[in-house]
Formats: sequence, C-alpha cells, structure tokens
Amino acid sequence: MIGLLQRVSEARVEIAGEVAGRIGAGLLALVCAEQGDGEQQADKLLAKILKLRIFTDEAGKMNRSVQDVGGGLLIVSQFTLAADTRGGNRPGFSQAAAPAEGERLYDYFVARARAAYPEVATGRFGASMQVHLVNDGPVTIPLRIAP
Repeated sequence: MIGLLQRVSEARVEIAGEVAGRIGAGLLALVCAEQGDGEQQADKLLAKILKLRIFTDEAGKMNRSVQDVGGGLLIVSQFTLAADTRGGNRPGFSQAAAPAEGERLYDYFVARARAAYPEVATGRFGASMQVHLVNDGPVTIPLRIAP
C-alpha cells in the first residue's frame, strides 16, 4: 500500500460542493492499494501513520506522532499514487488494485483507523473530490508498504 502524508494546519475534502470530511491540525493521508495488497499491508501502513514522529516537540525537532499531539486524521483514497511514469508522458495505473479490491481495502483501512484513533475523517472512494489543505512546514512524507 502507498501512503502520502501531509502534516496540515487544517484540511477538508469536498464532494459536489459539500464537505465530506474536515480536520484541524493533524495529518492528511492519501492512500492507494496496489495489486497484491491485503489487510496486512493496510494494518502496517496505519500503524506507521499513527506512530510516525513528524510533529515538533518543545525543542522544534520532529519528535511527536499524530497520536502524541492529538491531531486529526483525514483519509482520502487516491489511486493515482500508483502511477507508473517511467515511459512516455501518460501515466499508467496497472499496478493499482482493481477498483473493487481497492475500495474493500480502503474501507478496511478506514474502519481500522476509526477503531484505533478518535478523530478520523474521510473522503469517499471513487468520488471526484476537491481536497483543501494548509500544509504545515511544509512536511510531506511518502510511505510504501510492500506486499
């Protein structure tokens, strides 16, 4: 599974002009299931996201996790993270999980996140979404959990 984390001051996702999910300070997690991924990869990615120390402590060092600071977690599906751009100018997405499997793993990931963490907001799988964010830092961290 692929994740792209952005430490944010605030973030929201809109679908057809309506806010589907919103957080204050915390993490925007864009997630993508790839072929061969399963619950094990989803669980590992979630654990990494919740424990990754990318928030600053009193000394200004990145030494705190989203759990440590009590920040929000906004989870948005984004299959384009699986883009293959090695050849030509049109990305290929053959490594992304099939839509039904991608949705199943996204729903699993969100359910596990809600069970493990108190403030979780989401977008909607497969929807055309507008994501608004204020990147804090900026801090953007790519993650990949291989099958």
